[in-house]
Amino acid sequence: MSDNAARGRMYGSELMPWAVVLVFGGFLVLFGGVWLGGTLGAAVTGSGWHPPEFSLASFGTLLTEGPGRLWPGASPVGVVAGIVLLFGAVIALCVVAVRKVMSYISRPKGLAGLRELAALAPAGIAARARDLRPSLKGRKELHPDETGNLLGDLSPNGPELRSSFEDVELDLMAPRAGKSTGIAVPRVLRAQGAVLLTSNKSDVYAVTRAEREKAGRVWTFDPQGIAHAPREMWWDILADCHTIEGARRLAGHFVASVNDDQSKKDFWISAAQNTLTALFLAAARGKASVLDLLAWLADPADRTPVDLLRDVNMIAMAEQLQGTVRGAVETRDGIYETARQCVACLLDPEIVAWVTPDPHLAQFKPHDHVLGRDTLYLLSKDGGGSAAGVIAGLADATMRAGVVAAERMGGRLDPPMTAVLDEAANVCRISDLPDLYSHFGSRGINVVTLLQSYRQGSRVWGEAGMDAMWSAATVKLLGAGLDDADFVEKISKLVGNHDVRTPSISKSKEGTSRSYSYRLDPVLPADRIRALPKGTALLLATGVRPALIRLRPWYKEPDAGTISAAAKAETAAITERAARSWSGGPPQAAESSASRWQREAVTLRKPYGG
Repeated sequence: MSDNAARGRMYGSELMPWAVVLVFGGFLVLFGGVWLGGTLGAAVTGSGWHPPEFSLASFGTLLTEGPGRLWPGASPVGVVAGIVLLFGAVIALCVVAVRKVMSYISRPKGLAGLRELAALAPAGIAARARDLRPSLKGRKELHPDETGNLLGDLSPNGPELRSSFEDVELDLMAPRAGKSTGIAVPRVLRAQGAVLLTSNKSDVYAVTRAEREKAGRVWTFDPQGIAHAPREMWWDILADCHTIEGARRLAGHFVASVNDDQSKKDFWISAAQNTLTALFLAAARGKASVLDLLAWLADPADRTPVDLLRDVNMIAMAEQLQGTVRGAVETRDGIYETARQCVACLLDPEIVAWVTPDPHLAQFKPHDHVLGRDTLYLLSKDGGGSAAGVIAGLADATMRAGVVAAERMGGRLDPPMTAVLDEAANVCRISDLPDLYSHFGSRGINVVTLLQSYRQGSRVWGEAGMDAMWSAATVKLLGAGLDDADFVEKISKLVGNHDVRTPSISKSKEGTSRSYSYRLDPVLPADRIRALPKGTALLLATGVRPALIRLRPWYKEPDAGTISAAAKAETAAITERAARSWSGGPPQAAESSASRWQREAVTLRKPYGG
């Protein structure tokens, strides 16, 4: 006899007792179900509770003579219906149990469960909201959106999870992984206070505009025609430049729009920022216009900005600017040319019109915006000629206005302000955003920065800056399509390892022995993180083990039909405006009157009111 045959006989002898038990158990379950179901069916149909003898003979009688012998006087239909319904209920319960067991088994071991995420679950986040928002105290019932920002549902079948109003968020996902549909749109739609959104596309704008109009006024800052929105507002770009800090911040935004790495500023970039700071300060203090500032840049020999600084007793700044002007011609021209490149977008009359005072249009005032429920859309293109510096300046001014308002309220905005910085690395390069992250959270300003990858952020803010933003973000979502091998490997290590038990079976003539060994495996290997399905994300929250969540796209929510209809109407309007623009059709009435006023009232070197 061969070894295989001997081994087969040994296995068969070992399995035989289990086969007998399995057959007997199956028979017991079958007959028990028939016995109980038939008795219940007979009782329900009016024959009373008269169960037959629970024996093999009863089962044989049922098979040979039918249910009438076991349940005399009972309706055969009722008996059969009782048996069918009982087995159906048992099968349904088994299916539910199997699904729950399979979902538990399929969930990666080592990730956070509901118990560990209790602070983000509905009850925990509601209690946190009452502590953070004085306006909610005393109210028994709270709408879920009043308690926190929706993150998604705990995978696979957990409850919804929300971040608190003091959390700041950093989300990394590849294109088409759900950043807009699962994060940006829901945040804007569900926001309780003022909203700020930056983007280089019109999709979020089209979906959310109609709904946000129900909450408050919608301000659309679209200098490059992303949504082809008519110009119905203007922002005083020099409003915050009356101080050196404000002027330097605005200059930094324009410099950041052309400098790919804020950690690597060469001489020309730094000198250009200093020069722009002086010119912005001179224009603001001297009540000059942006067009005057451009004229000063075009003619470094113009002493007007120096004189304006001296007139307002900014002597040191005036001397510094004069020193630059009187320096070596090659150095001076290099500094001024770099500065001109930084503000080149303002040479476009379509862009500069949005930041030039216009008595025919409403003025956007950040300090008023943060106190209400209005919405500000900041739209700009990527690449050369973009208005990224202007967008970053307005976004920064609005968020800093929120900080001032929070300080006046006792430290925190109520209701909180929502700032969704979509495509932040392309259209909203606020150079010190990593340093402001934790500060914004403590002021009730919920900042959500959306990036395509960690490396994209490093190119803008440098490795140190991106590390600072990563550390300051109290909530991080990592979605599908992260292809940076080094970063994904770091995340795998951050998620951690878990023990994996490996059985080892030994067989001999004496019998079978089983032993177990343990090894450490990653909870989520790098390849599994990279292959996360679309619509899911890895949640990293401060003080909690990582968890997998399912995003909640806006189009799967109960009110998606109404929102979708409004989005289609807005998209059609954008298409119509775009066609009219491309065909050279007539401009909007407000645009036309504003342009006429600008041509009549704005002249180079002539301050407003002069």
